[in-house]
Amino acid sequence: MNKLLILAGPTAVGKTNISIKLAEKLNGEIISADSMQIYKYMDIGSAKVNKEEMKGIPHHLIDVVEPDRSFNVSEFKRLAEEAIDQIAARNRLPMVVGGTGLYINSLICNYDFRSAETDEEYREYLAKLAESRGKGFVHSMLKEVDAESYERLYPNDLKRVIRALEVFKLTGETISDYNARKESYDCPYNLEYYVLTMDRAVLYHRINQRVDMMMEMGLVEEVKALKDRGCTSEMQSMKGIGYKEILCYLEGKISLEDATELVKKGSRNYAKRQLTWFRKDPRVQWINKDEFDSEDEIVEYIVNRSAFN
Repeated sequence: MNKLLILAGPTAVGKTNISIKLAEKLNGEIISADSMQIYKYMDIGSAKVNKEEMKGIPHHLIDVVEPDRSFNVSEFKRLAEEAIDQIAARNRLPMVVGGTGLYINSLICNYDFRSAETDEEYREYLAKLAESRGKGFVHSMLKEVDAESYERLYPNDLKRVIRALEVFKLTGETISDYNARKESYDCPYNLEYYVLTMDRAVLYHRINQRVDMMMEMGLVEEVKALKDRGCTSEMQSMKGIGYKEILCYLEGKISLEDATELVKKGSRNYAKRQLTWFRKDPRVQWINKDEFDSEDEIVEYIVNRSAFN
């Protein structure tokens, strides 16, 4: 059974630096579990680690998909499992690092992505309804039957909105309850699972600062370059926080100031959802950054606790 160390946490909590220092100590290689860093040319808005920051530590599943292509959790699972096997074969420690909970769970929970019930006729009905009445109308249908998905999903994310409605129609359950029932904590790896957290107000301040830094680094120019490549708001990659808002600005729909504030708000809300997601897994070992004086102390703490040392 291969070893697997996971370091997760909300956006802007500081996973990157700690993961690299940890990989240096534990002879590890890093597999990114980030649904945006998988895309090429999307560096600033995804806070993608650069070559200098990597400090020679091999990183996997970064820059592997063109931004005009869809990418799903099944593809992530296949690529990540291949990377884990290859890293382990080199007698190094596979480390999954990121904040996309569904990607992480695809590796360490007994998900079967092919067995979920489908109703093609109902899907087609909802798609036509979105065309005639608007995506917002279909999204509003979630409010009565699945309030959590209604709050979590955007009206433009029509594919997931339709899936949530479909699951409720077929099972009478919300998609969150359905997935929770179908998942199992049986894990094919010798697992250590750490999640970073910190004071909520401090985290939100860090998120706001990071968005300001992204703007200074050229996020608008990055999104403009993607737009010039033919990327549109309908593409999965451009639905990411930071990209959809700036695209709205470039299309003249909102001001740059409003776009920036929406990125901050969206990022804060996302961080809250990430923490809620990670709390569901009883295997998580929580690490509160506020209880340490430095990142080096956190690294030493994990190294000393880890059986992989």
